[in-house]
Amino acid sequence: MKEQILSFLPPEYPWKDRLFVFPELDSTNNRLKVLASQGAPHGTVLIADRQTGGRGRMGRSFLSPPGVGIYMSILLRPECAPQELMHLTCAVAAAMCRAVECAAGLRPGIKWTNDLVIGKRKVCGILTEAAVGLETGTLNYMVLGAGLNLYPPAEGFPEEIQSIAGSVLERSCPEAKNRLVGEFLNRFWDFYSHPECRAYLEDYRARSLAIGRNVTVLSAGKAVSAYAYGIDDDFRLLVRYENGDTEALSYGEIRIQLDESAP
Repeated sequence: MKEQILSFLPPEYPWKDRLFVFPELDSTNNRLKVLASQGAPHGTVLIADRQTGGRGRMGRSFLSPPGVGIYMSILLRPECAPQELMHLTCAVAAAMCRAVECAAGLRPGIKWTNDLVIGKRKVCGILTEAAVGLETGTLNYMVLGAGLNLYPPAEGFPEEIQSIAGSVLERSCPEAKNRLVGEFLNRFWDFYSHPECRAYLEDYRARSLAIGRNVTVLSAGKAVSAYAYGIDDDFRLLVRYENGDTEALSYGEIRIQLDESAP
């Protein structure tokens, strides 16, 4: 699989010797964090065909059966403040959307902050984890993980997620996985190597499923209705509550009522 992925990457892609493919890992994020603490270099990428302990945001498990998904993590050692990590998370989301569009001809939408949705169903989740120096407050490294449902599991999605989980393709397609990984890495590297362009910001906004919709903000055990009217330059979701108050959300979770016309 590695050689096939590399065939979809441009000659100038700089991290070709840092790409590793495994038949199974407990979690690509977990394994890469261990390697990062041992000195693994910037740009290391781990890909697994199956995860036995895949994780999503808020400690949720992420279904990772063999042969049907893309489970991967990228190690970065950027020279930036911890509060800028959201920019890179959103760059991953925008890059994965472009990769899906190129490889499968479908246009995913982004449910803030980092879920990719086709129709009404989630097809990809992104998990960002970082290590910050306690004394310096500077970023030691960050691990960006993405789990994408390329095909539906042979036995179907578990009952508890059948109504919300989907896949990019309905049936196996030769080279689809390798091409999609290659397209994603190429687009993310382009975003990452040209931060001054901020092209992923406008792409992220254009694909947002929240802007212009009524949403439910889930925070501190409460569910509050609001209207999402924008995303600022720091990728914070701008919402207006029913009492007229506004807020820029930098973290948390929202619920959106999607219809079949959603991207």
